Amino acid sequence: MTGRIASRFAWVEPRRRVRDLVLGLLSDLPRKNCWSIAEWAGETSPDGMQHLLGRARWDADAVRHDVREYVLDHLHDEDAVLVVDETGDVKKGTHTVGVQRQYTGTAGRIENAQVAVHLVYAGRRGHAAVDRGLYIPRSWTTDPDRCRAAGLDEETVFATKPELAARMISRFLDAGHHVGWITGDEVYGGNPKLRSALEKRGIGYVLAVACSAEVTTGAGKFRADALAAKVPKRAWQKLSAGAGAKGHRFYDWAVIGLTESRPGSHHLLIRRNRTTGELAYYRCWSPAPVPLATLVRVAGSRWRVEETFQAGKGLAGLDEHQVRRFTSWSRWVTLAMLAHAFLAVVRADEHASHPAPDGLIPLTCNEIQRLFTAFVVRPIRDAAHRLAWSAWRRRHQARAHASHYRRQDANRT
Repeated sequence: MTGRIASRFAWVEPRRRVRDLVLGLLSDLPRKNCWSIAEWAGETSPDGMQHLLGRARWDADAVRHDVREYVLDHLHDEDAVLVVDETGDVKKGTHTVGVQRQYTGTAGRIENAQVAVHLVYAGRRGHAAVDRGLYIPRSWTTDPDRCRAAGLDEETVFATKPELAARMISRFLDAGHHVGWITGDEVYGGNPKLRSALEKRGIGYVLAVACSAEVTTGAGKFRADALAAKVPKRAWQKLSAGAGAKGHRFYDWAVIGLTESRPGSHHLLIRRNRTTGELAYYRCWSPAPVPLATLVRVAGSRWRVEETFQAGKGLAGLDEHQVRRFTSWSRWVTLAMLAHAFLAVVRADEHASHPAPDGLIPLTCNEIQRLFTAFVVRPIRDAAHRLAWSAWRRRHQARAHASHYRRQDANRT
């Protein structure tokens, strides 16, 4: 796994340390950061891990390229879908790069948070993130001093989430990889520039849109929810959006042809919950007409990004970084992507080579991590090492307390 990226590190020490960091991300540590992983790996302080993330000479974007190639080599699928979505990490303070009060689905409300857009490759063999981009709000890009302090270029230009998604999709395609479909939520479906860019590259999409989105049919322009109200009962079809933890996710689906001046096949796809009647809407485009089942399959692939975020955070420490600067964020997230990709690849290979016997479900990423931790990873846990780290933490905390009190005294005078 880490041998794949070894050539990105010129010296033995960072190669060894990056291996230890990735293994620490895959470990069963209850909290994963430079301190806990350094102690787990047998180092005498977190300085080396912090140096690896902040000051050591290596290119996180080059490693990101390696992660993408690793995923494609092992999970390649001619019918794979690229899924784009963002995830937020709740943060304290105002100095962490990109942080501000903003909505994040992680918390389900507006919080002080950092938000990143991810590109996930989803095929029949498995799914894993292949790219990432940190969302930098306007409150940052209009403040060059703040950008500089966080390791961003002073001339950093604001980019919307759809613009970040377009960049990642272009990187994927420009690297020589092919994919037939893109899917994402309303943030991306509601952006005409992103839809137009995908059409120009001949990439089909099934992108969610709001109920208020206006679309054009042969009878004129309508809101999406107004068109849904006109769909006759016989036009709805019960189809599965894919298998979930509790079986197939069945919904009722309807599709309406749209009239557009641009070439290709344009449709509005409508999904209806069979229990609640709740509706969801998707703008769809493909170079040539495709059956409803294909559009439903692509729409259902969107759930893979949620599974990827859940596994990346729960198993590989994707959201547990305690770094402030952009370089450190890029490096931590990229290595967490590699750690999760390893689990996804092992899972895919095990399912293909060793089908589960009767009475057992196939190996999951969670179970693979448990077995990997139990039989492969060998952390240092002797008493002397633990006591030395206890002393180091207390010494560091004492210095922090003393510094805090000095600032208080200076402010009073």
